[in-house]
Amino acid sequence: MTKLIYYIFLIFLTLIALLLIVSVLPVSGNYKVLVVLSGSMEPTIKKGSVVIVKPAEDYKIGDIITFGSFGRSKTPITHRIYDIKVVEGKPFYITKGDANKTPDSGEISSERIIGKVLFSLPYFGYAVETAKKPWGFAFLIIIPAVIIITDEVKKIVKEIKRIKKKC
Repeated sequence: MTKLIYYIFLIFLTLIALLLIVSVLPVSGNYKVLVVLSGSMEPTIKKGSVVIVKPAEDYKIGDIITFGSFGRSKTPITHRIYDIKVVEGKPFYITKGDANKTPDSGEISSERIIGKVLFSLPYFGYAVETAKKPWGFAFLIIIPAVIIITDEVKKIVKEIKRIKKKC
């Protein structure tokens, strides 16, 4: 049972590390890994979820999109397309969070759309956001890695001693 917990923990840490790397570095294929910081899309997308987003050729009513810009001080928004207006042949999207009572106030042009949400991983965003901070990185990545490496070194030493006894 302890070994099962160990491997589940190891898989969890590996997944968090991969999500952290992918959320910071550019990924081929224009995929983006982003963290949802509000509950405006609940229950469809939980607060603290990681969403995988990819640009699409066109968007339709009902699609969940992420739009805006992102950086240290700017956070993109992930909402559902509520309506589409076409002005001079150019689509403008009206969005609404599933948990919101009214649509968003502004219209979104195609240029502002980062992409369509392909899927989400509930609650993994909390770990990814924590791992982006120095203390969180140490807690989630470095400390467990040291524990795992120490455990493996102990196993190697034990095996070497066992082999030496046989000789």
